[in-house]
Amino acid sequence: MQFRVSPEKLADVSAEQWQARVDLAAAHRLAYMHGFNEGIFNHLTYVVPGDSSRYYQIPFGTHWSEVNASCFMEVGIDDGEVKRGEGDVERSCYCIHAPIHKALPQAKAVFHTHMPYASALTRLEDPRIKEIGQTEVGMSGKIAYDDEYSGPAFDPAEGERLARVIGDKTILFMANHGISTVGETIASAYDKLYYIERAAQVQIYAMWTGQPLKKLPEPVVEKTRQEMRGNSFYLGLSPAERHFAALKRILDRKEPDYAT
Repeated sequence: MQFRVSPEKLADVSAEQWQARVDLAAAHRLAYMHGFNEGIFNHLTYVVPGDSSRYYQIPFGTHWSEVNASCFMEVGIDDGEVKRGEGDVERSCYCIHAPIHKALPQAKAVFHTHMPYASALTRLEDPRIKEIGQTEVGMSGKIAYDDEYSGPAFDPAEGERLARVIGDKTILFMANHGISTVGETIASAYDKLYYIERAAQVQIYAMWTGQPLKKLPEPVVEKTRQEMRGNSFYLGLSPAERHFAALKRILDRKEPDYAT
């Protein structure tokens, strides 16, 4: 592809940085496969391992279906300038993502999409995920809601504001706009992206019936949250890491070139 960085320009990339590139490329391809993207907009970014002053961003105009590990630019969090790679920095990506990366310790990965079901909920007067099922309950305590939309984000002040809204949460519903997830890892951010879209889809299907939604009793909600929290039932990899690894195996069979 035209934006691929030549091998000699990546000669000093560490094994950890290369793996981050591979995983972030996989996230883009998977998001396209799952129908989460909208044209050439929306953004999945990750802080460069070992250098918290930079984050990975695809060159503007790259379709998510063609993203590979070598195409990423490294963009300065403070100034929005390209430090490695080639291409244009999409302005709203920088203005949303860089301030969130900088402000929130849990936001090494920041994934922002206009995926259809969750974005549909953001268009409602009440966009809240209702505690009507196991998946919804497992995610509801992690969600922040931004109730004001003032137009496209072309100033870093908007990203700073969104970081304050997110606070200690890991999912953000953006009024009249879309969804953002944050995570310590690419796997955790993608896992949240996947399941919040599933929760939104099921809720919309339930709403379509016209019948009242059946909310779970509060003791069941609390029990479910406690039992779904963390990694207490599993040794080794977390459920999110296992999920992302399984998705990458699918991608390896379908599109092995993403890791080049």
